[in-house]
Amino acid sequence: MIDVHPEQARTLAAILAHGSFDAAARQLSVTASAVSQRVRALEAAVGRPVLRRTRPLELTESGQAVVRFARQLEMLSADLAEELQPGIPHARARLTLVVNSDSLHTWALPALAAVADTVQLEILREDQDYSLDLLRSGAAAGAITATAKPAPGCTARRLGVMRYLPVCTPEFAGLWLGGGVTAETLAQAPVITYDRKDDLQDRFLRRFSRRPLQPPRHYVPAAHEFGAAIRLGMGWGLVPEIEIAEDLQRARLTVLTPRAHVDVPLHWQQWRHGSAALDEVAAAIQAAARVLY
Repeated sequence: MIDVHPEQARTLAAILAHGSFDAAARQLSVTASAVSQRVRALEAAVGRPVLRRTRPLELTESGQAVVRFARQLEMLSADLAEELQPGIPHARARLTLVVNSDSLHTWALPALAAVADTVQLEILREDQDYSLDLLRSGAAAGAITATAKPAPGCTARRLGVMRYLPVCTPEFAGLWLGGGVTAETLAQAPVITYDRKDDLQDRFLRRFSRRPLQPPRHYVPAAHEFGAAIRLGMGWGLVPEIEIAEDLQRARLTVLTPRAHVDVPLHWQQWRHGSAALDEVAAAIQAAARVLY
């Protein structure tokens, strides 16, 4: 049986949070030597390394599991305090969540606002295709992700499908796509991309042209400004359908080709051993998604 002491697990979590042994020691009010001793004892207990001594420090898979344990222990301790001393004010539970930019911009934030009186939230913004990395590492307790398969130690529930439409202004279409939307015109028309992780536009181009295209592109890494760049005529891009209904109705934007879209499935993943606060957040996210999807 592996015997991991809570003190050792909390120490590893502090190293991850603060980036070094010295910083973790200051946060824990112990010496750097004590931090090193705890890590060595932890590695002896689990029988394998929990850290890669790189710059920056990286957790191994075993280290990620230990950090998840530390964070879950913190949440369960808050639940226990509430159960043992009901009615007495306690510090709000702290939860770190990962939410993709488009969900945060369109529907997720109102859902989280409904539980903001009972928890302290840190929201990390990350693409839905990459959010599981933060969940696996123990940096976050829950995530909106495109992946249906549960991460280690997690559960997964389907939220729905976010539909994206490739749109531009009528003026942009007249200038760049006047001869029709073809592989040739799309290879020349500027495109707006969120950041270098964003594959949506290229996914649409591959599906449309059946071959790689490299049009000129602008990177605009913020959801509101991404849409604004398209409305200003800087390029075309894929925008959530729920965000642009009025723009389409008023003909401020137009879809590149009829029925063109890219669907992105969304799932909620969270630690299997969570807490009442995490379950409350999950219920709020799922309720909001049911209304939309």
